[in-house]
Amino acid sequence: MLALAAWLLCIAVECAGTFTLVLDAGHGGKDPGALGKTGKEKNINLAVTLAVGRLVEQNLKDVKVVYTRKTDVFVELSERAAIANRAKADLFVSIHTNALPGKAQGRGSETYTLGMHRAADNLAVAKRENSAIMLEKDYESRYEGFDPKSSESYIIFEFMQDKNMERSVKLAQMIQKQFRSAGRVDKGVHQAGFLVLRATSMPSCLVELGYITTQSEETYLTSQRGVDQLASSIYEAIKKYYEGVK
Repeated sequence: MLALAAWLLCIAVECAGTFTLVLDAGHGGKDPGALGKTGKEKNINLAVTLAVGRLVEQNLKDVKVVYTRKTDVFVELSERAAIANRAKADLFVSIHTNALPGKAQGRGSETYTLGMHRAADNLAVAKRENSAIMLEKDYESRYEGFDPKSSESYIIFEFMQDKNMERSVKLAQMIQKQFRSAGRVDKGVHQAGFLVLRATSMPSCLVELGYITTQSEETYLTSQRGVDQLASSIYEAIKKYYEGVK
């Protein structure tokens, strides 16, 4: 019985091969993402993503890191997921920066897994991040009529209680725990209909680092201290997740 359990675990984490982590820096190129007074989301996302990757490469020798982008280029949402699927990734982490409309203020970090939006705020975040597909050619046909601005479109997302969802939530909780330890305001773990998560076939989550539209947050997010702390938090969570399944 113990041997069978070990064999099943081995299959579950594809232990016969290298553990592959895909890091996805949201937005890029012609898609700047959310804008602050001086900073751009795409640049924050890339800086933190590359820092996470360096920590993994330096400390987790058995983990292969694949990036959806390492420079300021535009990568379609469908291609980001395709990169992860082609790499037969064991884990997919998409890194983003939050924003609020008008003069609304927000502080803290939150992590999302795929699922039906459970609150209006979650839906608003998903709509903003998914709107990147409108910069792609023929997005209406490629995404089967999906309208990132329409609430009705999000009915296509079903909450799947499978091993990937369970593991995705576990990783998200680990990331939030590390953010708390770093002194970040804990905005919690949520579920929403992110296209980039929908098309991946492995445990995955999307991190919102902080609010670029809040002055103090933007200052932190664009500082080397902020990049290092956020990257370290995400790395520590990935490390703990990996150690739990290897």
